[in-house]
Amino acid sequence: MTDRPVPPPSPAGPDARARAMDEALDWLVRLQCASEADTRDFEAWLSAAAENAEAYVEAEALWNGAALRQAAVQVHQQQRKTVGGRLRRHWKPLATAALLLVGLFTAGNLPVRLQADHLTVVGERQRLQLDDGAKVLLNTNSAFASERRDGRPVARLLQGEAYFQVTGDSPLPLEVQAGPLRAQVRDTDFAVRYLDGEAQVRVQRGDVDLQAASNQRVRLSAGDSISVGPQGFGQRLRPDMHKDLAWIEGRLVFENCPLSQVLAEVRRYYPGWIISRNAQLEQVSVTGNYRLDQPLETLRALAHITSATLHEYPAVVILN
Repeated sequence: MTDRPVPPPSPAGPDARARAMDEALDWLVRLQCASEADTRDFEAWLSAAAENAEAYVEAEALWNGAALRQAAVQVHQQQRKTVGGRLRRHWKPLATAALLLVGLFTAGNLPVRLQADHLTVVGERQRLQLDDGAKVLLNTNSAFASERRDGRPVARLLQGEAYFQVTGDSPLPLEVQAGPLRAQVRDTDFAVRYLDGEAQVRVQRGDVDLQAASNQRVRLSAGDSISVGPQGFGQRLRPDMHKDLAWIEGRLVFENCPLSQVLAEVRRYYPGWIISRNAQLEQVSVTGNYRLDQPLETLRALAHITSATLHEYPAVVILN
């Protein structure tokens, strides 16, 4: 993509900011069924003035809610890592706009942040070892805490995803908590994902004893998976662990998966906004194996195999 010249940011008055917000809201509606001409016009408008980019990010925050605020934190951290504070001019409007949402993100997640011993940002993974010898791999955008209660080891996944490797050496089982889920484990390897109030358990090795908030109990064996929500357990499944747990090896694996679902997963690793403006394109089936630490390269590959057009901006990627 050829970079367009971007005017240096300048303070915008109330009238300019109000105009930009009105136009941003119009663009959010217009882009739901955008033509190629619409996308080109949007790109030109987005880069025309700093207040346009700021207004669009604020409008997207209203449109998309928490996901946008999470991305704003990552944009902020990436900006701070830029050597010597050097940031190309065409990055500044969107990076600055994303920073406007950091305070809102922090406040909204304050209870989780206060409870967590370990946090990962979007796109980050972190390896931990608990006092009882269990190993934990935290996935992207996760919050985790561990403690001992009455001498028993307890691990709490407050949000996100974690993979546990528990040895049989500990005299007491490890208790794992994630929202409505309680698990007792010994000598087993398993993963827990806790998002939007629902936990998903996938067992790779050994057995896991589970209890739901409704006091239902179930035992899973290697190869089993089950979801746990406020109403109890879902149906026991036997998924393809090679695909579902590929993130442990740093990969994203899809087989005949609708592009809409692929994009939903890639969004968990991309520190910005992925906007898809073609409903028919989202139904295209995708098969592929990608590196999860290179989400932008993944998006470029997806655009190529689906014959889509990819428009790249700092913190924003538009697929059409």
